[in-house]
Amino acid sequence: MRAIRHGFGAIASVAVLITGTAVATEMRAAPAPSDELPATAPATGEPEDFGASCRTVVEGSHVTAHCSNPYPRTDRVRLHVECDRWWDVDSDSAPVEVGPADYAQVTGRCWKEVRSAWITHEPADPAPAAGPPPGALPGPPPVRSS
Repeated sequence: MRAIRHGFGAIASVAVLITGTAVATEMRAAPAPSDELPATAPATGEPEDFGASCRTVVEGSHVTAHCSNPYPRTDRVRLHVECDRWWDVDSDSAPVEVGPADYAQVTGRCWKEVRSAWITHEPADPAPAAGPPPGALPGPPPVRSS
């Protein structure tokens, strides 16, 4: 009986040792993180981040959307409410502008139950151009030789 216990203990010890070696080998094989971080994000040609963060709350037949805009561009949000009953009229709110670092609350309702509610976003102002900033002075006139 004693030989069986020693044999089992030896097998368990070898299994633990092999598992530990395999884990250590995988950890050494993983690439080390780069010490150098890029100074700026690469230019992708994509528009900058945009859009207010909104959450909708449905209480019975009333819907409220709470939107806050963390971005520097103004966002125009609309609340859309789809009612559950076929005879109940679905509704879309008027556009509400949420400026930078601003908050807006938009409400809608159905006569009876609400099936779904969602928010749509659209930029209220055009994307900034890649040219010189507005109000910049023009450079010197070109020199012409005769």
